[in-house]
Amino acid sequence: MATIPDACLNTSSTDVATSPGTPHRVYTPPTSPKLVAIGPRHKLITEGDIQVCRLNHTRTIVSKIVNSKYLRRWESHKIVLDHSEIRSTTPVGFMESAVPYSSIEDVHIVSRWDAGQKFCIRITIQDGSLLLQANNAYLRDQWMYSIQWKKHMYRYEKLLKSARRPEVLVKEMKNMIDVSLTTPIQDASVYQFPLDLVSELLQQQNAEIISKDAHESIIVALTPLLENNHPTQEICDFFSKHCKNSPRSSIVIELFTPVVQRILKHNMDFGKYPRMRSFVQEYLQALNCQNDGLKVVQNFIRNMHGPASSCPHPRVLPNLVAVCLAAVYNLYEDKKNAMQDNMDLLQFDPIDWESKLLCYVSMMETMSEYTDWRSTLGSLLQPIPFPDDAIADSLFTSSMKQTILRVAGDRVCEVHQMVLGIREGKEGWFHLYCPGGIACDDDGQLWGVMLETLIGCCCRRKKFLQGMTKMIGPVMLLALRDNVAAMETLCAMLEMEVIDNQDLKMQMITTLQSTCEGKRMYTDLCNRQIALRELQQKGGPKKLTLPSKSTDNDLAKMLSSGSFGNLECLSLAFTQVTSACAHELIKLPSLRYLNLWSTQFGDTGLQLISEHLQKLQVLNLCETPVTDKGLISLSGLKHLRKLNLNSTSLSALTFEGLKEKLPALQECDVRYTDAW
Repeated sequence: MATIPDACLNTSSTDVATSPGTPHRVYTPPTSPKLVAIGPRHKLITEGDIQVCRLNHTRTIVSKIVNSKYLRRWESHKIVLDHSEIRSTTPVGFMESAVPYSSIEDVHIVSRWDAGQKFCIRITIQDGSLLLQANNAYLRDQWMYSIQWKKHMYRYEKLLKSARRPEVLVKEMKNMIDVSLTTPIQDASVYQFPLDLVSELLQQQNAEIISKDAHESIIVALTPLLENNHPTQEICDFFSKHCKNSPRSSIVIELFTPVVQRILKHNMDFGKYPRMRSFVQEYLQALNCQNDGLKVVQNFIRNMHGPASSCPHPRVLPNLVAVCLAAVYNLYEDKKNAMQDNMDLLQFDPIDWESKLLCYVSMMETMSEYTDWRSTLGSLLQPIPFPDDAIADSLFTSSMKQTILRVAGDRVCEVHQMVLGIREGKEGWFHLYCPGGIACDDDGQLWGVMLETLIGCCCRRKKFLQGMTKMIGPVMLLALRDNVAAMETLCAMLEMEVIDNQDLKMQMITTLQSTCEGKRMYTDLCNRQIALRELQQKGGPKKLTLPSKSTDNDLAKMLSSGSFGNLECLSLAFTQVTSACAHELIKLPSLRYLNLWSTQFGDTGLQLISEHLQKLQVLNLCETPVTDKGLISLSGLKHLRKLNLNSTSLSALTFEGLKEKLPALQECDVRYTDAW
């Protein structure tokens, strides 16, 4: 069979990856030499009507006369090319007995014939020949190549299934694949049959005889078949094992890269082929094991997108995201199982685990670089499709910030609104990174960027502001810290009257007046809103709640920005205030309710407010670091009616003394203390 040189083969695919030792260059794997057939291609025939003549090879005078081409008798049969034999649907005459492929010695064209232009092929068997006569040369060749293909595949199936030596197995496997590549038959089974047969062999026990070198030889032999076909699930397992055991092997980059590229470009459903997805994951981790592995993985993602402004393959991004999501789930599941099982914990490598996690997060970050991908990426990530363990892990949430920042910073409304919840009442990334939220570790910087984009969005502005009423605390906190977007939000909420509570309005006004820029914005707003000027003239609010994670400086800035002489109720629960804020609290003469739950407010501050806030009636010190030293001073608050000392260092003796010296005390929570 004729061959063509490598220069004529398609070598246009270029893979951006990094070979060991050269971390920053573009690596183009060489195209392995392969044999291809010259001439017309033929569809595989499995059955059809054809003229049949059977010849006897005995050398008697009578047989020679009977077999003479002038006296031959032809029969019409519907021939079927079965898995193991050639048979007729009407087993009579010349085709009374089927012809096993194992008995066929040769199949060739009868080149010399008479002027009748008959188109025959001769099938040489042990006791004679079988002549098949077609209507034209093309159909004759089609029958010949189909029979040859069936014969070869039957032979290789028998050989490979009975092989017990690795060198024999590999050799015959290569021969079978060469036949698949060189046959003029053009049919899906030409490539699928060898793949299925190899898959079956890999499942059998004789797969254990394959050495490491044989592994690589099989991979090299299989790769040409996968240029236009997906690997089977068993071959995916075989490839995954090689990636895991030899991640720095040249085979990973040179041979697996085009296979993975084809999977990502053409796969329609990883749910049906989970082991194919596992192979892609192992391939990516093998890239991650190269020198400067994260850059290698990022270059692979960029190569999958291509140099154009838009990716020509619409399936690439969803497939990449599906790989990342499944991998993140598996990683946290492995970690959870390791923590539950001490034996697994001994084998659990946290450094390797973190490296894998950062690899997948880095992939999503690279995907977010492309504007044409950002909309789809945002929609896929909008439901926050990650396990709860990942959302509670600071390593994961901090690593995801750059991806979310790019989505949130996109000026297209349909893109940046993906950081909101997917439906009413469902939290999104905007809520997750809110100050006080589980993922916020930057004092609200990322959240401020998201807020800036959303408040300037041309869509859903009033609806967005109405939804912000539940997050008014974080907005005021950022406004206190000179965040312009937060100030704009407060002004917009006041202007559109989305807040009904008068005390809360006063707190928002006071927050705006605590900074120069906020004061300017509020003045401009007042010039447009007469009602706001009248509201301010009535005096300060009676109730004030500081957002969680507010500091002593935030409280001081708030209280110094307006009049709080009428303030009766102040909640600092779950903030970061300390005893230092007591100097600001004692400037509130009307204060009757003070909530310090879960703060760092200690004995020094408690002693100070006990001397100055004589009108205090309700005090919550739950989960604060106060001790008997500071609690004794509470005996000076004669109007105290309710006191919460839950989970503090209160002793039984101090509690008995307080009960005697506080005549107005009606309720006192002392659970989880020595006095309980």
